[in-house]
Amino acid sequence: MAAEGPPILLPWQELVARIHDTAVNVRSDGVPDVVIGILRGGMIPATVFAHALAVRTVRAVEVVHTVSDDMNAAKTPAPQVSNVASLGDLSGLDVLIVDDIAGTGDTMAYTAQLVATAGATRVRTAVCIVNAANWRRPQPPEHALTYIGATVEGWVIFPWENR
Repeated sequence: MAAEGPPILLPWQELVARIHDTAVNVRSDGVPDVVIGILRGGMIPATVFAHALAVRTVRAVEVVHTVSDDMNAAKTPAPQVSNVASLGDLSGLDVLIVDDIAGTGDTMAYTAQLVATAGATRVRTAVCIVNAANWRRPQPPEHALTYIGATVEGWVIFPWENR
């Protein structure tokens, strides 16, 4: 269940600092061949990760699991992908999937499965924020996700969101 209280405003400077700190951990585990951003919210962080890691191949995939952008919006029964072909051939590649936030964890798990099916030999995941109040996967976030910038309980407003 979603935490009550005011939304958490995440400033650009803090977001970029978290991404750069997380990128240090990614780099220590090996620089990926490609960074994939989950549209829409994950594309900006994916681009920042790609620059921090000096990865020139960046792709995007649209995976939706909410019915609107409203605070604590209802979820679709399952994540839905609308452009899986945008992943391209990932055969033999080390892939880092990036999203801005993980709520239930379902979107990232679904996307990781898509990437593995597209042939990636190594699939790692990174999120800027985990909203622990909404997490519902069987594994805790630190076991289900490879890299986590921060964990909070509550709705997060990212700098690019108009709220």
